[in-house]
Amino acid sequence: MVEKKATNVTWHMHKINRDDREKLLNQKGVVIWCTGLSGSGKSTIANEVAYKLHKMGKIAYVLDGDNIRHGLNKNLGFSPEDRNENIRRISEVANLFVDSGLIAITAFISPYKKYRNFCRKLVEDGRFIEVYCKAPVETCEQRDPKGLYKKVRAGEIKGFTGIDAPYEEPENPELVLDTDKETIEESAQKVISKMEEMNLI
Repeated sequence: MVEKKATNVTWHMHKINRDDREKLLNQKGVVIWCTGLSGSGKSTIANEVAYKLHKMGKIAYVLDGDNIRHGLNKNLGFSPEDRNENIRRISEVANLFVDSGLIAITAFISPYKKYRNFCRKLVEDGRFIEVYCKAPVETCEQRDPKGLYKKVRAGEIKGFTGIDAPYEEPENPELVLDTDKETIEESAQKVISKMEEMNLI
């Protein structure tokens, strides 16, 4: 992934570990990784899942692609290299959330399987749920909540995922949400049900 440049650094062990934090919070740390085309419903579903978990007394935080690019990843563009670094960084952050005992819900297009799997490998088995927010590009373009597809068609944006840049569909996600057929409530409830099925809540 990325070459380690830091030298003379030592990993420090702490008195309090993940198990201790999870007992205090009465929940398990987990990553819910929402992937899909722009306009497929990732952010909307992520927020609804977080809301449902909050009502259940669970602490969840949504790591949203656009929001992260306002701060942590504001120095990254949309070249393949920058997209990969974007996902690498957020994977490391999501892994820290898991270690803290929190539920991290990500909403990133994350078009490449290799880099989605990078996060999966960081997190302990059984604590990563890949959620494919599946919708045809025609549906996403019809929704166009940010006006991005319109800009693509006008030639103002190049290298747009699903149009002139690739999106590699998940091969074995834990959950597929047909967001062109389901309501937000139905999709969010499926995520909650999957978490229950996996004994994560």
